Amino acid sequence: MHYCDVILPVPLQGLFTYAVPEGMAVRVGCRVVVPFGRTKTYVALVAALHDRQPEGYEVKTLRQLLDAAPIVTADQLRLWQWIADYYLSPIGEVYKAALPSGLKAEEGYRPRTETYIRLTPSYRSAAALHIALNVLSRAKKQLDAFTCYLQLSHWDEVEQGTAPADVTREELLNASQTSADTLRQLERRQLLECYEVEVGRLNHGGDYHPELIRPLSAPQQDAYNGILMQMMKKNVTLLHGVTGSGKTEIYIHLIQQALDRRQQVLYLLPEIALTVQIMQRLQRIFGNKLGIYHSRYSDAERVEIWQKQLSANPYEVILGARSAVLLPFQRLGLVIVDEEHETSYKQQDPAPRYHARSAAIMLAQMVGAKTLLGTATPSLESYHNAMTGKYGLVELKERYKGIELPEIQVVDTADLARRKMMAGPFSPLLLTRIREALERGEQAILFQNRRGFAPVIECHQCGWVPTCQHCDVKLTLHRQLNQLTCHYCGYTYRVPTVCPCCEGTDLRTHGYGTEKIEEQVREVFPEARISRMDLDTTRTRNAYERIISDFGAGRTNILIGTQMISKGLDFDRVSVVGIINADGMLNQPDFRAYEHAFMMMSQVAGRAGRKNKRGLVILQTKQKDLPVISQVVHNDYASLYKTLIAERQMFHYPPYYRLVYVYLRHRQDAVVQTAAIELGSRLRQWFADRVLGPDKPSVAKVKQQHIRKLVVKLENGIDMKKVREYLLLAQSQMLADKRYASLLVYYDVDPL
Repeated sequence: MHYCDVILPVPLQGLFTYAVPEGMAVRVGCRVVVPFGRTKTYVALVAALHDRQPEGYEVKTLRQLLDAAPIVTADQLRLWQWIADYYLSPIGEVYKAALPSGLKAEEGYRPRTETYIRLTPSYRSAAALHIALNVLSRAKKQLDAFTCYLQLSHWDEVEQGTAPADVTREELLNASQTSADTLRQLERRQLLECYEVEVGRLNHGGDYHPELIRPLSAPQQDAYNGILMQMMKKNVTLLHGVTGSGKTEIYIHLIQQALDRRQQVLYLLPEIALTVQIMQRLQRIFGNKLGIYHSRYSDAERVEIWQKQLSANPYEVILGARSAVLLPFQRLGLVIVDEEHETSYKQQDPAPRYHARSAAIMLAQMVGAKTLLGTATPSLESYHNAMTGKYGLVELKERYKGIELPEIQVVDTADLARRKMMAGPFSPLLLTRIREALERGEQAILFQNRRGFAPVIECHQCGWVPTCQHCDVKLTLHRQLNQLTCHYCGYTYRVPTVCPCCEGTDLRTHGYGTEKIEEQVREVFPEARISRMDLDTTRTRNAYERIISDFGAGRTNILIGTQMISKGLDFDRVSVVGIINADGMLNQPDFRAYEHAFMMMSQVAGRAGRKNKRGLVILQTKQKDLPVISQVVHNDYASLYKTLIAERQMFHYPPYYRLVYVYLRHRQDAVVQTAAIELGSRLRQWFADRVLGPDKPSVAKVKQQHIRKLVVKLENGIDMKKVREYLLLAQSQMLADKRYASLLVYYDVDPL
């Protein structure tokens, strides 16, 4: 009798053994349908084949083999197991995260379609559009939706010989803040019509044009040669290059060299928004050798890319966000992790809570590939590894063509507020510089790392503040939607007109989100064309691309956004960047607060003056004397590193110590408190004073689940295998106690 160990997509530790029926040609990496429990069946993945009969229980038999050939490689399985072990996550959770949904279902997948909107043939001329606008003059909602469609499709440019832009139904609904019924009325009037487009098609990006690769400047060539030298000695190299120094051009030369050696390349980016500009740049050169992979793509497309990577003709270059590290590769030779400092590389929820940078380094090491980490603001851990010789280090200290780094002027908003000189969130200097930029035909970026209209709404009479019914957080006002929203669970609440506590009507907002910043900018600069890029405006598939394309082409001249706009975007005409409120980043209760604030401010400042002349950054803060502000102004990463690394060593933080956060969740606060105290006692038996807590985290209730947190600090050199055994043992002991039957215990290793 033959047996196989399979991975099930369930949050349970270990593999599960099944009997293989006679004649079923099962191979490692193939999917099989298996019974589980009394009634359930799952699509499982074969991890091992053997002849050892399990003892102590009746072995169930595989029901069906779904694949003639493996859909997961041996290298992937090794990486999955490493992620499961290192991040203390069941391998079934890794399986769920790695495979597209279409490969986890018994019925496979069907290509999806997306609904698009266009003008009906009768209204595709200027004269007909004029008639349509007159017809709609008394139907305001329909007129607003119709006008919004014309703006999104750029119909004003059709007369100049360009085709209208594609507009999805979802995008129009989102942008116009209208209802589906309003769109149906426009369809009944035969002004607009819907049509279906199959999405999820593979990239047919044209021919391969290596001749379009631009020669490197002298500093870039020196950095390129330095990287090649370091790669001869080290598996991982850190490229520390200032913003605008041309790191992407160096990546392109390294990619071409890998292709010349018939190797595949994985190019990771932290945010989907970044893929738009870089994809266009890479596609011009590498054509259909380039594949794109991230979570905003349809499931059908991700399945097709997965299958293509297993074929005899895979993509030679994969450009993608975090999940791309989990794709199959056949001859991977180079991994590039761009903006390696970014926290977006760390998966938070759901499990596995892995860091894509660490997983990429491990994958490269497993297959004998080289890894390049690139950034203008290295993470403290990566820079420490470079300083201590674990990684190679190459520095690129000047911008492309010698353009200076932007001038950063600090504005003391506390002083201006005392003198009553602040116009809302904007200092007079910022408003003046934006106005001057607009008059010169240049562009401005305003950075506010908080979405929504206002973080707090409060009754001025009794102090009532609306909070989420399911989470321990205040609700954020989104004025365009006329609702209060919880950014943790998605709960929404209609904006009240009177206070539910005292029935007062003086409800006031406090603070500024990007939506409120946008509203006030429109009041100050009514002639400006303004766009906003945050989670609320980029929910649709094409929204990122449209916002970035419009700003890059000059169709908008002020871009307001959250941290999305700080990450590697490249615009020619931006001369002014405004950091509205640096204090929101500096005042976080986190030992990494100054590190993350330096990174974010330096990165967003780097969007200014990238091509033709030196840019200007206005940094608004109430804490102008903090050392980190001076370090941002002078782009003094070395000073920041020296200060923070001494603190980390003194207080036992990374990179000298490894952190493991232990979370407990339960619907009853008393139960989770008791369980946390008990688990803390168990862990102290093994780890002594390395265990801190339990404490309530800053958000102590999410989705009706009360939360407690323990922190385990582990010095470098400790036996991590033993640590994992103890942590998993403690978890299993707690869950075996009937009192804690519905308790959730999970770990966050190397948290950010």
